[in-house]
Amino acid sequence: MQKNTKLELTWVGKEKEINVEPRILIEDKAFSNTSEDRNTKNMLIHGDNLLALKALEQDFSGQIKCIYIDPPYNISAATPYYDDSLENSQWLNLMKPRIELLWSLLTTDGLLAVQIDDEQFARLFLLMEEICSQKNMKIICVKMSEPTGVKMASVNKAGSIPKLKEFIILAKKNGINNLELEKIPKEKWDNEYRTYVCNITDMELGEIKKYLQGENNLTEEEADEILKKVEFKSIMEIAKMQGHEKPTEEWCYDNAGKIVQFATLTGGARDLAEHKKLSGFLFGAFTIETKTGKRYAIKAEFNHMTKLPRCKLLFSDQYLTVNPGDLWTDIKTTGLDNEGVVDFPNGKKPEKLIKRIIKMNTKKGDLVLDSFLGSGTTAAVAHKMGRRWIGIEMGDHAYTHAKFRLDKVIDGSDQGGISKAVNWNGGGGYRFYELAPTLIKEDAFGQAIINPDYNAEMLVAGISKHEGYFYNPDKDVFWKQAKNGVSSYLYVTTNHVTHRLLETILSDMQDDEFCLIVCKSYDANCSNFSKRISIKKIPQSLLKNCEFGKDDYSLNIISPPEYEE
Repeated sequence: MQKNTKLELTWVGKEKEINVEPRILIEDKAFSNTSEDRNTKNMLIHGDNLLALKALEQDFSGQIKCIYIDPPYNISAATPYYDDSLENSQWLNLMKPRIELLWSLLTTDGLLAVQIDDEQFARLFLLMEEICSQKNMKIICVKMSEPTGVKMASVNKAGSIPKLKEFIILAKKNGINNLELEKIPKEKWDNEYRTYVCNITDMELGEIKKYLQGENNLTEEEADEILKKVEFKSIMEIAKMQGHEKPTEEWCYDNAGKIVQFATLTGGARDLAEHKKLSGFLFGAFTIETKTGKRYAIKAEFNHMTKLPRCKLLFSDQYLTVNPGDLWTDIKTTGLDNEGVVDFPNGKKPEKLIKRIIKMNTKKGDLVLDSFLGSGTTAAVAHKMGRRWIGIEMGDHAYTHAKFRLDKVIDGSDQGGISKAVNWNGGGGYRFYELAPTLIKEDAFGQAIINPDYNAEMLVAGISKHEGYFYNPDKDVFWKQAKNGVSSYLYVTTNHVTHRLLETILSDMQDDEFCLIVCKSYDANCSNFSKRISIKKIPQSLLKNCEFGKDDYSLNIISPPEYEE
């Protein structure tokens, strides 16, 4: 009986690895926007996202704090921007290397968020479980449509179940914890909050709240002196005094800072309050502090003979929000046509949704990435939130949508989305990159040659990636073009390498230095010249590294592949 080692998802072609060429990125300064920030490191990349992710791998492995992607859902519903009809195996074959690369780019506490609908959710979750481990994963269900309008009319006529939700699969490198999930407003006012705090100023009330939260702006005596002045009245009475027939829900929210409820006081806190009340605190309110450091405001007029008195003040503005948990129904997902000043029918995600995801695991200055940038939402939101970002988009809308949108963010004219919430008025910048062409191509006779489009600098940078070196030419030493570790260097040349050249390089080397030379040809007596100098021929030495000449690993294929039975 065969022993099973693990539970996994299988599909046609899974065992065949895609060996992606590590391209270099070339800045197109005509499309970069550095008018407000000449030192910006934000990156907008145009090109196939699998090639682009491979291009980023060497420099950004383990450095990205948050990744959000919204890949084509494979739902056989082609749009003007994405052709989405892919056979499941092909879709998984193209998603697998992308998820693996994205996972490697994350910091040790980085967060990956992948939005998907129910057509591919189960397959994608099992794929991610193999790469990320289930203990590091969580599923969010988010409402993406309203059960109203023309859509519902057609659904009702067909007698089908309308699709209102999508999923966001979260995976965090060090386990799903320490995420800052922003609280959302309660759907309706809690009628337990029906008492108004009078006779103290807004400033005094603010100081009291800071004191209760452990910010030691006041001493206990100063806090008690303020609270002695407090008078409690019903919200009905105050609303009528202000000319309202009754305290509407809107009025309650507007006055939430001064509206409280009295909660039950138990245990040691009750004993502390009773002792302090008996020492002379008979009117207004006072504070207590428990042995664990928790502070409470207590209504002085309470019956200390009651076993569990309701006298602990809870300020409504501190309890008006709730944790949305794993079911997000509060984010408006309709009417987004003009958000971000670009039109992207059926594909644009709300800025508020992306803001919530980015905020969960980042702070200002952290690096955010989206490799399916689309209309540019993730980059726009990250920019407004003060995060650094990398966005990758393969289509023309890298120019017509993402770039156009980000330029509006930078000049401050994009005041939609989250702009007002984060007080965005413009600034920052980005650099626009194109993927370099393939390093090796075939000539007219079918022979592999170095791509003639590569200049000397591009050639060194490209080969550096292939060999695992970081391109950083030494301005004084010609053979130190790239470096790996402390003392290992790379020298690339299209000239013939002679014995005399090797002697020159060796005489210039320190005792602990090593050099890899990559060239088109070399003298026969150069192969074993020195243990501190290695030599390789191009393009022959590179051909086994990866597949060259492929520019499109697109998920956007109209006709699925055909497999032999």
